[in-house]
Amino acid sequence: MIGACLFIVFVVLMLAGVPIGVALGVGGALAIGLSNLDTANWGLLAVPQNFYASLTKYPLLALPMFVLVGSIFDRSGIAQRLVNFAVAIIGRGPGMLPVVAILVAMFLGGVSGSGPANAAAVGGVMIAAMARAGYPAPFSASVIGSAAATDILIPPSIALIIYSVMVPGASVPALFAAGMIPGILAGLALIVPTLWLARKHGMGQLEASLPRPPFWASLREAAWGLFAPVLILGGMRLGWFTPTEAGAVAVAYGLLVGMLVHRTIKWADLGVIFREAAEISGVILLVIGLASIFAYAVNTLGIIDPITRAITNSGLSSMGVLLCLVALLLVVGMFLDGVSIFLIFIPLVMPLMRTYGWDPVWFGILMTMMVAVGQFTPPMAVNLMVSCKMAGASMEETFPWVWWLVLGMMVSLLAVLFMPSLALWLPRYLGY
Repeated sequence: MIGACLFIVFVVLMLAGVPIGVALGVGGALAIGLSNLDTANWGLLAVPQNFYASLTKYPLLALPMFVLVGSIFDRSGIAQRLVNFAVAIIGRGPGMLPVVAILVAMFLGGVSGSGPANAAAVGGVMIAAMARAGYPAPFSASVIGSAAATDILIPPSIALIIYSVMVPGASVPALFAAGMIPGILAGLALIVPTLWLARKHGMGQLEASLPRPPFWASLREAAWGLFAPVLILGGMRLGWFTPTEAGAVAVAYGLLVGMLVHRTIKWADLGVIFREAAEISGVILLVIGLASIFAYAVNTLGIIDPITRAITNSGLSSMGVLLCLVALLLVVGMFLDGVSIFLIFIPLVMPLMRTYGWDPVWFGILMTMMVAVGQFTPPMAVNLMVSCKMAGASMEETFPWVWWLVLGMMVSLLAVLFMPSLALWLPRYLGY
């Protein structure tokens, strides 16, 4: 009865338009109050205690830092220099500019783990260039929105940091290493349908007439941007700093490049950058704190135990249950953002993870890939919203194009599902 009340209150509040974090917190607090927990479990004192405890975990210190990195690199002009360098390498021709957009978005994934920030940074450079080359705005928005989704897989990743906080046995270094190969596979899975669509529909016919940037000049301009992921990921691997400290290093490096090297960031811009990063970080951390109340209620009241027993006694194999979860999370990803999906579903699937013996690192990557697909799957796709706004296109206009990209990403997701070594080989090789 209390479990039903928990979920009914949560769903009703969401349908009423209440922010998802508030809906999670209110539903959890109400369930805790109704359960009349004894004093050993602290009763309603569990609400503030869990809210506070969820925000004092060391890995979360990296979250506002990487959000800030995204804002800094968005304004530093690094994206434009990386685009010029990529064009200098692969050349001009039908379908090449969208490929450049995907490659640059993947590379920026090694700097900041924010998909919407990546969509804004790459879209600000590529959408106008693709329009000049003859690509339709809805197609450009679809490519940018889908390419930015690789950000939460390629380390550093805000989503993987949140997952590591919620799931015992999944460390940040192991998750970062595990996300590398699936992130590259996801990017390659987007390139194939992008090239096919561009050439099938005769897009980018004007692209070959545009000048190709000189290689060495482009390399010099892009060198500072190219060194950023080397510094961040290499420094973590060499033990110079922890993944949490890497966020602060990335911020310092981004400010150095933006203010002293490229001089695209002025002192007057810092207030706007810091305020934007603080607002985004504050919202994410508030939702995490409120979701911890929901998770505590679910775990303490044993609400999930009957559901877990029903699933395990249903006769479905481990793979059958996994496929059902993939289908469910893909549908949910169309309507909820990635952080909310993690905070709602991780407490629900953890008993299944233990029952079936799924590797927590592998499952974290698999779940993150599901969230990545949701970031550009209509009707509520945060990355696609950003790229559509920048391209001046409606989300409905992207439907003929974006579904092919969703299908491409699904192929990479299924590859990781059926071949866990794609995610687990690198962290094992590195000793994580």
